[in-house]
Amino acid sequence: MRKLLLAASTAFLVQLSAPAFAAEHTLRYASAGDIYGLDPQSTTDSFSINFLMHIYEPLVRYNKELKIEPALATSWEIVKPDVIRYKLRQGVKFHDGSEFTADDVVMSLMRATDDKSPIKGNLPALKSVEKIDDYTVELHLSGPTPLLNNYLTNIAIFDAQWLEKNNGVKPVNAEVGEEGYTTTHANGTGPFKLESRRPDAQTVLTANEGWWDKPEHNLTKIVHTPISSDATRVAALLSGEVDVISPSPLQDAKRIAGSPGTKVLESPGLRTIMMNFNMRDKLADGNVEGNPFKDARVRKAVYLAINMDLVRDKIMRGKSRNAGMLIAPEVPGFDEKLNQRFPYDTAAAKALLAEAGYPDGFQFNMNCPNDAYVNDEEVCQAMTAMLAQVGLNAKLVTEGRTLHFKKAQEGQADMFMLGWATLPMLDGFSVLSAMLHSPEGKLGTWNPGGYKNAKVDELTKKIDVELDEAKRRQMMAEAFAISEEEVAWLPLHQQPLSWAVRDNVEVVQTPDDLLRLWYARIK
Repeated sequence: MRKLLLAASTAFLVQLSAPAFAAEHTLRYASAGDIYGLDPQSTTDSFSINFLMHIYEPLVRYNKELKIEPALATSWEIVKPDVIRYKLRQGVKFHDGSEFTADDVVMSLMRATDDKSPIKGNLPALKSVEKIDDYTVELHLSGPTPLLNNYLTNIAIFDAQWLEKNNGVKPVNAEVGEEGYTTTHANGTGPFKLESRRPDAQTVLTANEGWWDKPEHNLTKIVHTPISSDATRVAALLSGEVDVISPSPLQDAKRIAGSPGTKVLESPGLRTIMMNFNMRDKLADGNVEGNPFKDARVRKAVYLAINMDLVRDKIMRGKSRNAGMLIAPEVPGFDEKLNQRFPYDTAAAKALLAEAGYPDGFQFNMNCPNDAYVNDEEVCQAMTAMLAQVGLNAKLVTEGRTLHFKKAQEGQADMFMLGWATLPMLDGFSVLSAMLHSPEGKLGTWNPGGYKNAKVDELTKKIDVELDEAKRRQMMAEAFAISEEEVAWLPLHQQPLSWAVRDNVEVVQTPDDLLRLWYARIK
């Protein structure tokens, strides 16, 4: 979780010195929190990794259409189902002038998969990396891995000699407070270089004039300032102190859009918000014997009692997108036929509860964060009231995200809220493997409720190694259909993305909610 700025940011102005472009353009960017540090392999936090990918680069990357394209690798081929060969880009320089070669890839990928690495799960099938020549490497896998390139989009490449020189070969884990040379220094190949950093205050990047790619941006400098307060962040935009804010509070959208010189960028995102059910032998905090949620009829009754149209229109201000599937339309594996929600029907919900043996309902606890998702607490408050109308007494507990997710993983919640964007995988397998497969090794890591279906498990394992995309999609549809009929999870909506910018700024807003400033332009 990103650290939040402890005090409101003050106004700032930056003088430029780099003459690389026809005009000097500083983009001043404010977010709700700061990055963990300067090591993109030290955290699983998507905001930190995204920001640091302005300095560092992966072998392959997502473009503005979220399609995978070459980056530090120019091409790849399947040598064997478990061996993939990558041709590397020649003539690339790190920011300190060192040449990019295969040695950098070998060390970087093995560093990312070290037992101590917090991102080792991002390359679960990688066994070893072999250098064929200075610009060719082969990745040896534990088996066929159709999503290998998806995983690689999240793995930054370091300068091997720079790591060795500065005692950085072994990874650090910023999420447990570890620091090292790579936490405070940076040396990548990306479109921007580090100029300065003051943690929780300001990070400044300058354009890399020697970048191998043709810049689509016209920036000379990026100044990032974390501003935790929504009100302060909006005020900084309206006063002209910053050019971009992300996120932009939904409640301030009209004010920003109506103010001279500013505009709001909004669209549905990839992140699907959903509720998990406790399916263990007894409730964590109930007033009945056993666990009613083990009965699919009870889970469906909960589903039918939730009026997501009302949530969308009143709480999300019409900006969210109701979901029937656990993945968004932009995610491979999405099937429109499976995205139809069960209808809101309190009479049918009461009938199902009575049929399952709970005509008077029952009590259980519902855990929700109050700082993780858009209007998360308000959504849960509304659901609590809706469930009460069919006799279900949901004892709502709201708390900070750290405690919320700890309780959820420890099984202390009968229902809990989770948002899932499928990143960096950007594939339906992300949900199947983490949330719908029964807990088993690296599978089912976000299935604390204990949902289990042998056929879903079987399909998930086949999808993991199937290289034929049409067959993968067919099997994903089958697995999702089973889990939806059994109401393994309760889908709610895709939460909206909301950014705000000055009128003279052009940025590309993608459904993954990641700001790629190498596409930004200042008029």
